Amino acid sequence: MTPRTKNRLAIAYGLPFVWVGAMHFVNPGVFDPIVPPYLGMPRFWVLLTGVTEIGVAVGIMWPKTRRIACKLMIAQLALLYLANLNMWWNDIPFDGMTMGTLGHWIRLAVQVLLVACAAMIGGL
Repeated sequence: MTPRTKNRLAIAYGLPFVWVGAMHFVNPGVFDPIVPPYLGMPRFWVLLTGVTEIGVAVGIMWPKTRRIACKLMIAQLALLYLANLNMWWNDIPFDGMTMGTLGHWIRLAVQVLLVACAAMIGGL
C-alpha cells in the first residue's frame, strides 16, 4: 500500500471516530445509560471517551503518531465494548432503540472489523 493510500485510509477510518467522539459532548445523555453501572459516574466516562475517541482518531490520521494511535485504538475498542456488552446483557436502548440478538452479533463483528482495520493501518 502506498503512503498516500494509507493516509487516505487512515483519514477515512479516523473521521467517523472524531464525529462519534464529538457526539459524546453534543448529546451525552444518549451515551450515559450504556455505561456499565459498576463504573459509576456515567457522565464522566462518556466525556472521557469522547476525548479519547477524538484524540486517538486524530493520532491515526497523522502519520507520525499513527502506529501508537492504532495500538491505542485497539485497546480503546476493547474497553468500549464493555458498554456494548452492557447494552446487550441488560437490553438497554440506545437513543430509544433496542437491538435484537442479531443486531448485537453484527455490532460485535463490526467491532472486530474495526480492530482489524486499526491493526492494518498501523502496520501491526
